[in-house]
Amino acid sequence: MDAIPTQYEPVFLATPNPYSTSPGILRFTSSGIGWKSQKDEQIVTIASGEIKRAQWLRVARQFRLKIILKNGTWHKLDNLQKDDFENLKELFRKLYHITLESRDISLKGSNWGKTEFQGTYLAFNTGHKTIFEVPLTDVANTNLAGKSEVSLEFLPPDRQSQSSAGMARSSKVDELVEMRFYVPGTTTASKAAKMDKSGTEGDLSGGDDEEEDTETKSNVENGDEEEGEEEEETQNTATIFYEMVKAKADLGQTAGESIAIFQEILCLTPRGRYDIDMFPTFLRLRGKTYDYKIGYDSVVKLFLLSKPDDMHMLFIMGLDPPIRQGQTRYPFLVFQFLKDEEMDLTLNLDDDTMEEKYDGKLKRTYSDPTYQVVASVFRGLTGRSVAVTGGYHSYHNNTALKCSLKANEGHLYPLQKSLIFVPKPPTYIPHSEIGSVSFSRMGATATGASRTFDIKFNMLSGTDIQLSSIPKEEYNLLEEYLREKNIPMKNELMDGGRTYNALDDLSDESDVADEEGGGRKRRKTTSGQTIADDFGDDEEESTDEDFIAESSESDVPEEFDENFNGDDSDDGA
Repeated sequence: MDAIPTQYEPVFLATPNPYSTSPGILRFTSSGIGWKSQKDEQIVTIASGEIKRAQWLRVARQFRLKIILKNGTWHKLDNLQKDDFENLKELFRKLYHITLESRDISLKGSNWGKTEFQGTYLAFNTGHKTIFEVPLTDVANTNLAGKSEVSLEFLPPDRQSQSSAGMARSSKVDELVEMRFYVPGTTTASKAAKMDKSGTEGDLSGGDDEEEDTETKSNVENGDEEEGEEEEETQNTATIFYEMVKAKADLGQTAGESIAIFQEILCLTPRGRYDIDMFPTFLRLRGKTYDYKIGYDSVVKLFLLSKPDDMHMLFIMGLDPPIRQGQTRYPFLVFQFLKDEEMDLTLNLDDDTMEEKYDGKLKRTYSDPTYQVVASVFRGLTGRSVAVTGGYHSYHNNTALKCSLKANEGHLYPLQKSLIFVPKPPTYIPHSEIGSVSFSRMGATATGASRTFDIKFNMLSGTDIQLSSIPKEEYNLLEEYLREKNIPMKNELMDGGRTYNALDDLSDESDVADEEGGGRKRRKTTSGQTIADDFGDDEEESTDEDFIAESSESDVPEEFDENFNGDDSDDGA
């Protein structure tokens, strides 16, 4: 009898983390299983004591050997041949004392069935055949889209790993980003606890529930009333399925491991209040409806901006890739804090870790304004600098000017290397991507005097960003700012030979009335400089000095107070 071969090639590793597009050599020994890429130095080894089960499946690329480990993870090896099954079955029996199971794949095209949580995977089966399997480690977020609908959002492709795997930049890969399950019906608390404890099977079709309910009804009719005296509380099956996915995908709260927790933080975009749990490599946003797990490598921008009302601070986080709520993407999260709100915080880190891993950018304890504590912790954990307002001051001595983006009112912040419009929709305009800027005349009073103007940013990408309803008093200062940044400008403010600059002399009577009525005059302030001292100049690396907020009384008239209409009256935290 010929010896059973112990080496097979070419075999592809079809398991993510690591995922390889190159073929390799698969080898079996008594101590374990090894796979080595034929193009690079990538190696995967599996000790014999870690192997729990092995399965044989027909896939698109010939046949697959799926090795299930005792810790719940899998390894998938593709491109094995049909004739290899008997040899591999004998190898697993002799070397690892395991039976190689042959599993069938459902090809009927059914979209209903049962879910089965198998370690770190979610299998969707019909009968005894598998329709598909989802690695729960790739689930970025899960949400209850309705009473009977659960959505799963997946991590985007890792561009770096694709590059290292030799994928051409021009190649386009279709990637699954979201999946939705319709989970009708209800179940009892005892069944939910049993399903959660076993973590093996959850019925989406409700077929088994009907059979068990019939059995319970029969028992009651036969006089078995002691067990049925107290009716068990029922729960939506979708809610149970959602909670199990969160637990298996590690999307819920992990007690004792978080470095810091910020509770009930008001978010303007997307609107809501969220608890922020900070972990060593990621953060979690936990709201009433949506939960998000965001890796620090996805945080690309941080901003700390003072609102013109002198009452609030905005902390803005730029994300790539953005988070999603349904079909809406949010590349920027805008959080709002009261300036005079303070907090005490002790980080769950030892001094050695803070010094070695975070290079002294974190402190063990904080007792400062809340917005400063949040910005400092984010800066230390993400390694990103915090951009703050700098030398620009508006006509009314604010760090931002009031304007509108389409139908949305907000403020434009001219920064050192960019401009940003907030709060909705947050729009980031880096100087390096601006081709030119155009000013245009807009709006007039009954006397024909223009009180506002528009500005259009012509981006190098070909898109235009137009902001409207900017008070005329801001024109000279904004023009000076753009000139200092060497940004080309086009002035379309012409009307019968009169340029827009001449509008400064119009409506003298109303201007005098504003001054007599206590209109705000330009005044110097040091608060913007203080923020820059703490987090560094605009969009530069921040220092490690403590931020000391200076209180300043606000004499802004109502027309410049964004919160005069009471929109943010509920943000008392």
